[in-house]
Amino acid sequence: MRLYPESAANQLEFNKVKILLHNYCKTIIAQQKAENLRIHTRKDFIETELQQTYEYKMLLQQGMYFPSDFTINIQKDIKLLGIPGALLVGEQWMLIRRLAEEAGNIFRWFDAERKLAYFSLGKVIDHTYYEKNIVILIDEVLDESGNVKDSASEELSKIRMSLYKRRNELRRMFEKVVAKLNKAGYSAEIEEGFSNGRRVVAVFAEHKRQVKGILHGESDSRKTAFIEPEETIPLNNEVFSLEHEETREVQRILRALTSKLSIYSEILKGYLEIIGEFDFIKAKAKLALDMNGVLPNLLDKPHIELVEAYHPLLFLYNKSSGKPTIPVSLTLDSQNRILVISGPNAGGKTVTMKTIALNQVMLQSGLLVPVNPTSQMGIFKQLFIHIGDTQSIEFELSTYSSHLQHMKYFIETANGKTLFFIDELGSGSDPNLGGSFAEVIMEELSYKHAVGVVTTHYLNLKVMANRTKGIINGAMQFDEIRLLPMYKLIVGKPGSSYTFAIAERIGLPQSLIQRARKLVDEDHFKLDKLLNRTEQDLQQLEIDKKELHKLIRENEKLKKEMVVLMDTEKHRQQIETQKHQNKITEDRLAYLKEMERNLKQIVLDWKRAEDKNTVVKNLQTLLFKSPEKIVVNKLAKKVDNRYKELNTEVAIGVLVKIKTNYQVGEVKELRGKRAIVQIGALQMNVEVSNLVVVEKIIVEEN
Repeated sequence: MRLYPESAANQLEFNKVKILLHNYCKTIIAQQKAENLRIHTRKDFIETELQQTYEYKMLLQQGMYFPSDFTINIQKDIKLLGIPGALLVGEQWMLIRRLAEEAGNIFRWFDAERKLAYFSLGKVIDHTYYEKNIVILIDEVLDESGNVKDSASEELSKIRMSLYKRRNELRRMFEKVVAKLNKAGYSAEIEEGFSNGRRVVAVFAEHKRQVKGILHGESDSRKTAFIEPEETIPLNNEVFSLEHEETREVQRILRALTSKLSIYSEILKGYLEIIGEFDFIKAKAKLALDMNGVLPNLLDKPHIELVEAYHPLLFLYNKSSGKPTIPVSLTLDSQNRILVISGPNAGGKTVTMKTIALNQVMLQSGLLVPVNPTSQMGIFKQLFIHIGDTQSIEFELSTYSSHLQHMKYFIETANGKTLFFIDELGSGSDPNLGGSFAEVIMEELSYKHAVGVVTTHYLNLKVMANRTKGIINGAMQFDEIRLLPMYKLIVGKPGSSYTFAIAERIGLPQSLIQRARKLVDEDHFKLDKLLNRTEQDLQQLEIDKKELHKLIRENEKLKKEMVVLMDTEKHRQQIETQKHQNKITEDRLAYLKEMERNLKQIVLDWKRAEDKNTVVKNLQTLLFKSPEKIVVNKLAKKVDNRYKELNTEVAIGVLVKIKTNYQVGEVKELRGKRAIVQIGALQMNVEVSNLVVVEKIIVEEN
């Protein structure tokens, strides 16, 4: 991407984002990538970078392991491997082996299933392969500590065997010499040591002439002399010679291994690049987790449709201090290309511009951005910014000249793939003249189809945005009562500067304010006041809207609760109906049981009774329901006229009325919950609960 001026990225604080990214990198390659992070313009490249970061972010969120533990920089060792005649030692080979092993772990991690699930991450290893011979060849020569194995060559095996034997002989011979010197009282406290790789004995300096051998030196105090005993000289010579042979053979083997593996130097270099690339992707994913970075919809055209976009650095700062961050939502496309933001000073205009610009730069650098995932972000070829000191009240001619120089470059170079940001367009000059130039500049940029954001206090630019196709107004909300900015962008209307409102709220004398008002053009004053009132009305409308949504949500909640209650009541009624049906069934069963008992009783009465007609009448009463109802109704009236119900317990000898058929009789016997009732010549077995105690009503005769 082409940036203007050269310091544009730093002015947007993109360098701070790169520092945060650098801190997450563990390898030199990843750190270099973070330092040299480029802003790209090719959609396929940007899309791959974003998708790789998104996939690694998913791995981190799911807690999945990815093999990326190798962080040591061995670029020089790999470069040395590719030089003919070079020699790599054991420690270097161990690092190369670890690199190859780590690469193997990465290749094995991408099985068939993961290649599909993490397609973009898999592209990192698409153009290379895993060479298992690297580890095999190293293991044939070196052990786990990086030492050359005895089996590395037949010659080395022979040398080490001879060296082992001679060292044992030398040890035994030396022990004899030391024992003899100890017995003679010549040995010093140290007894023995090594000098220039040869074994020597320590004797008191005054006895050094009594010990035959080669004097290798004396201690600093001159009290101890180090002598190679005469008896051990031949063996020492042999050991020394064999050690040199061993060193030469080890170097020969390592040089041969270096030569054999030199053909893999480019592959190993590629492995180091792969590990560095994955480390860089991991760093981008961790940064995205910190700032809630997501993958928006990427379009291959100049387009900005931000939904709840946050300034990345401001979001991180507020997150650490527990403060909320106000997001920005806006759309700039082929229909509405330029947004003119107005409003009071320190209201968030510049931060809003930087939010849009920094997110765009990060996106085209392959970094996930803190926006709503439904956002759509296009690709721009050029990014121009002009952000000055909007708070200064000292505007020199040179300042305005510089401002015009920047605007000249914008106008000459801008095109349909340019994204520009101008803070306080036209400032630094006479308001009328500066405003006129600002209007012409905006018209030209709009004519060139450039996309951008402009902040201003000029009234004519607000009016122009309202009547010019492709240019729209925007306002930063301000709380007039508390005199505090709300940092929220409202697209579609211009903003008031709140000049007189702020003056009144801070307590400036009314006489001064009135004098100032008289100096202002009446139409200008009326328009600013109208904007002020409109903004306050919109804020109140927003509050009412939120309250309405709240009430709607509460209504929906109550509606759901009502549905639940209705379902519960319906269920309860169903249960009651079922209970009632069950009760009817129980009553029927009770009736049938009662009928069965009565029939049995009639059979017994038939056998016992002399007057069979009475038994037959009772049987007819029991079996035929329709006549029974008539009889019962007549009988009920008759019984109610003759007998009065008593609220006493059923006992033997009392008169009782059967509730079901209104027959009256005397209780002859009680059998638990049942009673034997004598009705005329018939005895009936009836439940006590079906009986009520009565007495005969005495009717007085006149």
